[in-house]
Amino acid sequence: MTLSRSILIGGLLSSLIVTAALISFIWTPFDITQMDIPNKLQTPSAEHWLGTDHFGRDIFSMIMVGARTSLAVALVAVGIGMGLGVPLGLWAASRQGGWTDEIIMRGNDLIFAFPSLVIAILITAILGPGAINAIIAIGIFNIPVFARLTRAGALPLWQREFILAARVAGKSPARISLEHILPNVANLLIVQGTIQFSLGILAEAGLSYVGLGAQPPTPSWGRMLADAQTMVAFAPHLALIPGLAIVSAVLGLNLLGDGLRDHLDPKIRVMRA
Repeated sequence: MTLSRSILIGGLLSSLIVTAALISFIWTPFDITQMDIPNKLQTPSAEHWLGTDHFGRDIFSMIMVGARTSLAVALVAVGIGMGLGVPLGLWAASRQGGWTDEIIMRGNDLIFAFPSLVIAILITAILGPGAINAIIAIGIFNIPVFARLTRAGALPLWQREFILAARVAGKSPARISLEHILPNVANLLIVQGTIQFSLGILAEAGLSYVGLGAQPPTPSWGRMLADAQTMVAFAPHLALIPGLAIVSAVLGLNLLGDGLRDHLDPKIRVMRA
């Protein structure tokens, strides 16, 4: 089966961002903590491929390390959302119509009643700015996303014959959820995971932009945008480059998610055949 164009383009963009982040652990063209004021605000050149910022730091090196920051925050936040949201969704589906299901879903509705960025700002404002607190804030909002998706995918399965056979065989609801329900909703979770990953990168950039994400000297794409906003008129590359990095990461992951959805959904495959 051939891969769709969305998977190929999205996978390429995502791979470039991940590769840059991984390489930054062992090498960057310049030391991001070293300031070089005489060479500040340089435009892209052979020495500094993407120019320098207002402190003379190499922007390409900062973009590489900033990718590491954004990916780490988004990855752990999605892990928190899946690690807590999926079990809650499975539990709610196994208790459909009961008080457990009602409590879980009303709790999800309460979180969804507020915009995600507002919740993240509130949490980081209370706990203090920093990458760890940004992870907690973004992860909390991801929990109801995965809980609702898991429950919605699991509910129809509980009426299927193979689930009834498992119940007749004496399997507990928890065992049925793990052995039969979870594998059948894994495709949905994988696709949603890529989408939440991209949203996590965007949320981290937003929090860093307002000063509630990763703190200096740790580079962050959002922080780079915030620092560049007063210098756009005479140094537009300071804002353009991190902005393009954010767009590329989000676009790549969204395309990858859409492509995986089309590739893994048997109904769409049949319609296209």
